[in-house]
Amino acid sequence: MKISVQEGPFDAGAELDAFSHGRHEVGAIVSFTGIVRDRDGGLVRMEIEHYPGMTEKAIAEIAEQAKARWQLADLLVIHRHGALPLGQPIMMVATAAAHRRAAFDAAEYLMDYLKSRAPFWKKEVTRTGEHWVEATPEDEDALSRW
Repeated sequence: MKISVQEGPFDAGAELDAFSHGRHEVGAIVSFTGIVRDRDGGLVRMEIEHYPGMTEKAIAEIAEQAKARWQLADLLVIHRHGALPLGQPIMMVATAAAHRRAAFDAAEYLMDYLKSRAPFWKKEVTRTGEHWVEATPEDEDALSRW
């Protein structure tokens, strides 16, 4: 299990290659990479803050729960912090399991957790100002599935 909270960029393809290399015991590997996007046409960058130590511990706890619940062979969570320009990867999740449903469900669970509950604070910086991003009702609904 690899969990990384980092400021620098990562190569999702290289991470997935390393994660999946030599895995003969699994029938499914699922990955997701979140990208900084401009929903409203004015985003300059996203700034993500976190508390070192606390963030990694919280992600590790939820990752262990996912690993046990879906009997994962392995999982990967990468989440960036700092100033991220448009088009840059923010986070990545990968799960490896014997069966695809377990791999998909575990990946979605981790993504939902990271989006709404992981201790990150996200600020959108636009051409006209800046504002903190809050969880939406849709984000909360997604978590209620689990």
